[in-house]
Amino acid sequence: MKRSAVVGIAAGSALAAVAVTGLAATATGIAQQAIVEQHNATPTDRSLIGPYGSTRSMNITEAGYLARMVAHDQEAVTAARQLRRSDRPEMRALGASIADRQGADIATMRAWLDKWYPGHSGTATGYQPMIRDLSELSGDALDNAFLLDMIPHHMAAVTMSQQLLMSGRAQHSETVGFATRVRDARHAEMFRMQRNLGHWFKGWSVPCRTGN
Repeated sequence: MKRSAVVGIAAGSALAAVAVTGLAATATGIAQQAIVEQHNATPTDRSLIGPYGSTRSMNITEAGYLARMVAHDQEAVTAARQLRRSDRPEMRALGASIADRQGADIATMRAWLDKWYPGHSGTATGYQPMIRDLSELSGDALDNAFLLDMIPHHMAAVTMSQQLLMSGRAQHSETVGFATRVRDARHAEMFRMQRNLGHWFKGWSVPCRTGN
């Protein structure tokens, strides 16, 4: 079977699993669109898409990006704290890292919103959650659900950050540096989570990496 067909089957399985678990279609679409576009693009188109997803829809403002990322990261922090109950030390460490790092990022972004955009609520109107309620899960079910949801969650942050950078609509150098860090760090962490997902839960993977 050709690699493109295998990738298509894997992407379909992952997307179906995400849908069943209740992820919002609008939010999941950001991550899935980036994956599908990158796999299906010609070499010329791929140079325009880049490794982080499409940069064609670039209508995000700096204030909108920061507000959306506050809501996005708050959701991640809430979910990551549930990993305190994980049986795996690797997952407990991952949860603590995400909660600490993205918790600090939330405080920074809110401070920027207050300083640069006074009167802005600091919240994204109409934000659609991407992560299911993990409070009733434990053991393998908790770890599996967290990884399945957090991988596309990270991909959405990567894509939003890349879109802001490519649009040229970031008004402050601090935001440029922040978006660059979010894009690169979460891109790398996404693949680490994918490896753990494939190692611990055979048959479950999200096809984030592209091949030649």
